[in-house]
Amino acid sequence: MQRDYIALSTPRWQEFQEYQRLGLIPRHGDFSPAGVHYPPITNYPPIPPEEAYRDFHELETRKFDVYVHIPFCHRRCLFCHYPSHYHCSESEKDIYLDHLEMEMRNWLSFRGIERIKSRTILMGGGTPTDLSPSQLKRFLTFFTKYVDITSCPQFNWDVDPSTLVGEDGLERLRIIKDYQGDRLTIGIQSLNDAVLRKMNRSHDVAVAKESIQNCLNMGFKVNIEFIYGHPGETLQNWIDVMEEACSLGTDEIQLYRLKIEPYGDQEGTIKKFSAYHEDELISVEDTIRMKEISDLILADHGYQENLRRVFTKNRKNISLYAYNQCCRLKDEVGFGLSAFSSLNDRFMINTPDFAEYYQRTEQGMIAANRCLIRNADQQARWSTILPLKNYFIDKQLFQRLNQGADVSQLFRRQFDLLLQYGLITEDDKRVELTPTGAFYSDEIVHLFYEPQHQSFPRKDFMEGSLNPFNI
Repeated sequence: MQRDYIALSTPRWQEFQEYQRLGLIPRHGDFSPAGVHYPPITNYPPIPPEEAYRDFHELETRKFDVYVHIPFCHRRCLFCHYPSHYHCSESEKDIYLDHLEMEMRNWLSFRGIERIKSRTILMGGGTPTDLSPSQLKRFLTFFTKYVDITSCPQFNWDVDPSTLVGEDGLERLRIIKDYQGDRLTIGIQSLNDAVLRKMNRSHDVAVAKESIQNCLNMGFKVNIEFIYGHPGETLQNWIDVMEEACSLGTDEIQLYRLKIEPYGDQEGTIKKFSAYHEDELISVEDTIRMKEISDLILADHGYQENLRRVFTKNRKNISLYAYNQCCRLKDEVGFGLSAFSSLNDRFMINTPDFAEYYQRTEQGMIAANRCLIRNADQQARWSTILPLKNYFIDKQLFQRLNQGADVSQLFRRQFDLLLQYGLITEDDKRVELTPTGAFYSDEIVHLFYEPQHQSFPRKDFMEGSLNPFNI
């Protein structure tokens, strides 16, 4: 008999309201995703190409996690804030691949190396499998010319279900397998056809399930993604979706809360939708209950949260790319339109504009047009926020990245408050969120933000002891 998950989510909603009174969560209950970069990327200044890598030294000589951005999708989803192009012709995609190869050559020349030794790889977008099978093979041929994948322990792909079915879909999977791809993150987003239509997804539930089975049959590790708090969802259909998701036999299940406000270079359609269809938006209460319901159902089926928002039955079945970038803070380089490079002392972003991207690559330049080289204070906050949000702070790693500084001394006030409220644990080796702290991870790490980088103004918070402006 199914448990009454709606009733079981009530204590969490009451707790959420208490943290609003304490000032941790804004009155309106919205959130801002944290844990990939600091300060926010919208604050990064333009930078001349010759300055982007000035005085940069790799943590591990010439070894990187590698990201490639393929900015094409069949259609624009309601929830998406990422720069993509839709319904593009094969010739348009070929032109992009021409310039992507140029960019990789330019970068290698700029850095004075012949090939990148990859630690892990992620292909994302858009969706990289929006390329035709022949284009996919062409891309991987030149990619592996410039990137050594021979000792790469994990080759990740972010993919769309509709591109993994039928004859072409199976051919794409075979090509990915031929080039050592082993882990696929499939953007399922829902297992309810009405919700999928509301999202403007290019697949239905039948296609979603077929794509998952195709990937499992071919031996891939499979992670499936879902969005909660999206228009069209109800507490009951969310319960049904989570129950069904747990029955599909995947290695991982990943969850995202719908974000209405843009947090990058492109404003999603959901922003305009929210202005004209406010009555269709999901309440904060139901959104928080959905998050708690997910945790409960996943735990009942043997899934435990590993990296933040990622639930697995086996702790080893995680994205090593995400672990390296957000937890161990290793050097990552990105190629393609709007791709970012997350390095041990700086963060840079490629142009999101196709015309500028093509011009820069044709002129032999790197594609990054914005970069922030962190000062000592920003570096300390960055190397606290990312690992605390996503896994835990390794005090020894923090010292290595901050010239011997002690994270417990630098942020003693924040740690004492979080310990007082049972939101973290601390010993001589690490600082880690408790299960309650993990539920509020995006809000907690804002206690380590400088005031000018807070996601919401002070007036949005109650004057409690956890108000981020009072720390």
